[in-house]
Amino acid sequence: MAGNDLGSLLGGLLGGGNPGSGGGAGNILGSLIGALGGAGGAGGKEGGGSPLDGLMDLLKKSGLAEQAESWVGTGDNKAVSGEEVAQALPDDALAQAAEQAGVSPQQAADQLAQALPQAVDKLTPQGSLPQAASLEDLIKEQQL
Repeated sequence: MAGNDLGSLLGGLLGGGNPGSGGGAGNILGSLIGALGGAGGAGGKEGGGSPLDGLMDLLKKSGLAEQAESWVGTGDNKAVSGEEVAQALPDDALAQAAEQAGVSPQQAADQLAQALPQAVDKLTPQGSLPQAASLEDLIKEQQL
């Protein structure tokens, strides 16, 4: 399944491929981006932006603009709580990501709060959201 592949790529990006170090959070993040329609399908390309654009827009509109921008920028990454992540995301998308990962929505939100700053930071090394055709392409570019 594409979501599992995406989760594996994100897990590798977050923890070097060791399932105990980032794979779980990578799987949840991959499932979330898939649930939001940004895994590289039509939803990720319609606006011409990167697959992260939709997720970043949600976070910014939910009052997390300062944190989200810090992850993209080249300075220190600001922390975000699981509760803030849960409030920022559509309930159905978070529930779907949690179900696919076999955890509760709150556990998924907590893991996302830990993974998002690192993942976005690694996917935006130039300090701006890249324009990749799919999230898979974007992750592969950063692993080269």
